[in-house]
Amino acid sequence: MTRLPFTFAAAFVGLATAAGAASLDQIRETGTIRIAVANEIPYGYVDFNGKAAGAGPDVAKLIAEKLGVEKVEWVTTSFSSLIPGLQADRFDMVAAEMAILPDRCNQVLFSEPNTSYGEGLLVAKGNPKDVHSYQAFAENPDLKVAIMSGADQLEMMQKLGVKESNMVMIGSNADAISTVSTGRADAYAATGLTVSTLAEQNDAVELAAEFTDPVIDGAEVRSWGGFAFAQGNESLRDAVNEALAEVKATPEWTEIVTGYGFTDADVQNASAHSNADLCAAQ
Repeated sequence: MTRLPFTFAAAFVGLATAAGAASLDQIRETGTIRIAVANEIPYGYVDFNGKAAGAGPDVAKLIAEKLGVEKVEWVTTSFSSLIPGLQADRFDMVAAEMAILPDRCNQVLFSEPNTSYGEGLLVAKGNPKDVHSYQAFAENPDLKVAIMSGADQLEMMQKLGVKESNMVMIGSNADAISTVSTGRADAYAATGLTVSTLAEQNDAVELAAEFTDPVIDGAEVRSWGGFAFAQGNESLRDAVNEALAEVKATPEWTEIVTGYGFTDADVQNASAHSNADLCAAQ
């Protein structure tokens, strides 16, 4: 296939067009697709130079090429606004490696998984509260855990029996370091990749060592992230699935995800479950 020249433009969510989510035919006709990210490193973000990066955007760029789309307009928004944004037709696709969960499958369409990842905890330097698991917040009423609004970890904590009074909600990953380093929360719960990235940014915090992955309903927690689309836009979702399968079969896909810190286990697990499996999971 001929590789088309690309133009990538970053846009803030407030500047996104108000038009409805475009079908595959409309996207090909205009040559432009609007893709949202939540500014989460390493999943999907727009850097200070206006360049989209992360496991989601880098793979999405390859998919767009295969679909014959010449331009991607990148839209940045908060994680909790990704699904509402799709429902309000502010963008056509989300490339944030959002975990494919049954509740979300009732609200938007998901592609087949692009990545897989585990959990982690960001704690103050030296881990003064000696926290090594999510379960600790259910067992010790004096501990508080920070969680990003709209993130999967909220449901995990609820299933583990963590009380609402032990949870501190924050707006974004950018708030995690100050929340933990100032003692507002004893730890920040997020994926292992997110926590590792945050720990590298400030010496006042670190990745909790000897972390024990949560076990919920008898199974160790692992997430599978995919691209998301508005309900009713099966034509775009199906085309992306076809292109994604081709991309994941190449060494370039492996280089992209491992380049952002995904482990060999993450790579091997990325195709362990289908969209149907994950959407039907209890």
